[in-house]
Amino acid sequence: MKAARTAVLLLALATLPLTAVTAEAAGPPGPVFTGGQAQPVFDPADVVREDVWVTAPVDSDHDGQDDLVHAQVVRPRATQQGLKVPVVYQASPYYAGGNDVANHDVDVELYAPGHARAPEGPRVAAHGVGPATPITWRYQDYFTARGFAVVYGESLGSGLSTGCPTTGDVNETIGARSVVDWLNGRTPARDAAGAAAKADWSTGKTGMMGVSYNGTLPNAVASTGVEGLETIVPIAAISSWYQYYRNDGAVVAAGGFQGEDADVLAEYVYTREDRQVCRSVIDGLARDQDRVTGDYTPFWDVRNYRNDVAKVHASVLAVHGLNDWNVKTDQVGEWYEALKAHGVEHKIWLHQSGHADPYSLRRDVWLATLNKWMSHYLYGVDNGIQNEPKATIQREDLSWVDEADWPAPTTADVRVYPWPGGKAKGTIDTRNPVPGRAAVETLADDSSKTIEQLAGLASSGNRLLYATSAAKQSVRLSGTARADLALAFDRPAANVSAILLDRAPDGTSHVISRGWTDPQNRTSPARTEPITPGQTYRIGVELMPKDYVLAAGHRLEFLLASSDHDYTLRPKPGAGLALDLTKTSVTLPVTGGKPALRAAFG
Repeated sequence: MKAARTAVLLLALATLPLTAVTAEAAGPPGPVFTGGQAQPVFDPADVVREDVWVTAPVDSDHDGQDDLVHAQVVRPRATQQGLKVPVVYQASPYYAGGNDVANHDVDVELYAPGHARAPEGPRVAAHGVGPATPITWRYQDYFTARGFAVVYGESLGSGLSTGCPTTGDVNETIGARSVVDWLNGRTPARDAAGAAAKADWSTGKTGMMGVSYNGTLPNAVASTGVEGLETIVPIAAISSWYQYYRNDGAVVAAGGFQGEDADVLAEYVYTREDRQVCRSVIDGLARDQDRVTGDYTPFWDVRNYRNDVAKVHASVLAVHGLNDWNVKTDQVGEWYEALKAHGVEHKIWLHQSGHADPYSLRRDVWLATLNKWMSHYLYGVDNGIQNEPKATIQREDLSWVDEADWPAPTTADVRVYPWPGGKAKGTIDTRNPVPGRAAVETLADDSSKTIEQLAGLASSGNRLLYATSAAKQSVRLSGTARADLALAFDRPAANVSAILLDRAPDGTSHVISRGWTDPQNRTSPARTEPITPGQTYRIGVELMPKDYVLAAGHRLEFLLASSDHDYTLRPKPGAGLALDLTKTSVTLPVTGGKPALRAAFG
């Protein structure tokens, strides 16, 4: 009887279509990995798309109810057959577009204690743009084809989410984090019909990724230590909002957006349907951000994710353009150093573009790195990505190099000294400071001139300029330069701008790095202290971190100005600065240290 039943069963199986036998035996298709990378085995057009509203435990619009975060899920259809997949999650305030918002006026006088400053003119916002559906992303097909779900989360106050936009504060962070909690079954959500929505198709393992604001939110969420967030890929991302809109007490713009501030950005992304409920919240941002003193205050402290770097357990693949003057390189430089100091698994990818995604720069190399990174941290593939060189850097000739870490491990600080002649062009001595008790050179502020214009003048009373000899061989700067200045002022308030330039043999120049400070904040970004005209102060200015190779035959130049037309507030011309060269130096992060610098300049 047993033999007969077996024969009948075999005969029945033989008559079934081959596809039916395979499907019943194998279950839902799963991801495939080759060479440590997930392969495109799923049809990216055959996906399940669904909208959910996730409960966030915060009431940012003060309506007495928890805020709701609208999220859109795109997952392989195989998840309906029982396949569980990890998630690549992009949170953003931009899915619904933005409003037309006027920036703040920057042609204003600087604040000094006891001196009144004229108020800025009114700013008017236009109506919001409706939410865009379905949401799309250039990485969506790439990831869904390889067995990842993609989730889009709309920031509070934007699109179909409730709540209010608050430009980087705790409420915004909690809103973005709530989606990770939902993916791990810790917080509820509902669908468009009001029914409970569960992420039972998800493994819970989540990686956050995005560019600019969309890359900043991964930093914010990772700083909460939320369970289930296994990795983040912040691209051109902010780690301290103070340093995005301020610099050491100075009100400083994001490149290309003079006059933008926390309130302007919140107004821009305020695209939820109700256009009045958040008015008082945004008015509060305008009040508390303090464009008058520029001081670091509790308003900015809660928007500084570096404070909570000890909570970060997600691995971090930090990506940034070396020529990004919107989200400047101090954002990635200081974040990356803090991550390393706290033992977070890390890698950095630096490219020669500006405020951009590396997708369009070297797509094959970038996607291979990203694939291995997500496959390892979200699928647990043992591909060795965590043991590869920590830094990938694109050089000036657009070639790519891998290095042990960044800044380059052989980098050392080397001090150089400007010598007299700065109204035309003084020299930079790589060995000796200016001798004597005083060697004073002066400039008068003219905020109508750009730094590039000032650098191009053969002589100017509006800047001081100092240059090395032509380099005998190339020299590399890797990290953060600093200017230590002895300055006196003829007014109680002034900007201070420090610039490093590359001067080519044909006389053209290129800005390598720049930095700014308010001398009233000379002891702390959090404290304004009066300036006494005529008194000399020690003023330090940290420039933006860079990785830059000065070619043989080129000169390294240091330019000192007061206002920087494209970045600082722009007071009326005339403020006088006096620089004592005997107490002034510039510290350069030179790969190879003093021997390398002296081999280049003698």
